[in-house]
Amino acid sequence: MADTLTRPTPETGDGPRPDRPGAVSRLLALPLIWPLLALVVLLVVNVIATPTFLNVRVQDGHLFGNPIDIIRNSAPVLLVALGMTLVIATRGIDLSVGAVAAIAAAVACTRIVAAPDESAASTAILASTAALAVCLLLGVWNGFLVAVLGIQPIIATLVLMVAGRGLAMLVTDGQITTVNNDAFSGLASGYLLGLPVAFLVALGMVGLTAVLTRRTALGMLIEAVGINPAASRLAGVRSRTIIWTVYAFAAVCAGLAGLIIAANTNSVNANSLGLWIELDAILAVVIGGTALTGGRFSLAGTLVGALLIATLVRTIPNIGIPSEANYLFKAVVVVTVCVIQSPRARAALRVRRPAVAKAGAAA
Repeated sequence: MADTLTRPTPETGDGPRPDRPGAVSRLLALPLIWPLLALVVLLVVNVIATPTFLNVRVQDGHLFGNPIDIIRNSAPVLLVALGMTLVIATRGIDLSVGAVAAIAAAVACTRIVAAPDESAASTAILASTAALAVCLLLGVWNGFLVAVLGIQPIIATLVLMVAGRGLAMLVTDGQITTVNNDAFSGLASGYLLGLPVAFLVALGMVGLTAVLTRRTALGMLIEAVGINPAASRLAGVRSRTIIWTVYAFAAVCAGLAGLIIAANTNSVNANSLGLWIELDAILAVVIGGTALTGGRFSLAGTLVGALLIATLVRTIPNIGIPSEANYLFKAVVVVTVCVIQSPRARAALRVRRPAVAKAGAAA
């Protein structure tokens, strides 16, 4: 009897309820918490290996340091992953983004080389515009194969993934094309307000995409097509137009990434530029919490995923591991984060927590 009076019951509303998730449980249930924790762990490892890793200094009016290098190097992956997020949200996949990036770089660099007497700024703008226009057409082609002809996305984009490399090689005549254009180089090495231009361009694209998908009905329509294409079509949603749009957008984002990569080296090697970047983009999307089965997507998660991958690439040589092990460590990080994010793992944690709480209350 005394034990009954001193231990409040859930019905009285007094005292803690053992079956109610606490603040920590609710925090761990947030989709972005695990990628963010993984990012923090990587930063801590880098600080342990190099205590000055997070130091940022001002030099020549710009910010310099490892964190600045990380956000600059994350720009190409972030751009490609941004377009990939919307494609995956419609139950699709785009394996051609690396080849599209190579084509964009090839078109821009050859255009710059062909116009040496024009002003650097106008040449860079015209060349970049022409490259992005070509990428838009390539994205429309992918959308046509998927939305109109009904070809499986992995097969439709695999065609351009293979043929695109050959097209880029044709544009450059199979040679490494180098350019000398300060305006074009500034896309990768320039700074604005102390921050890298490349990252600001990628961040601007993320902001624009967020406005279009979260402040208009576009995001809801993309999710509807991804959740149930047949039902969305019967409800009056023009699923073909939506699919066409996301593939075209993904190609433009890949083109921007290709321009940044080429500007970083002032050259284009059509055989290797953007190679395997589609895998990094898919990893960033998955790490960010977007399901490969389509439906709901997370642009913020994609941003965190891209930063996580860029940080991981920086971490490996910093702790004394050969850079050849990049892909192995990427696989380990992705498997770990995805297992933690999986519904079964979360369900197991939720089941175990009340059982432990009830056992403690009974004692």
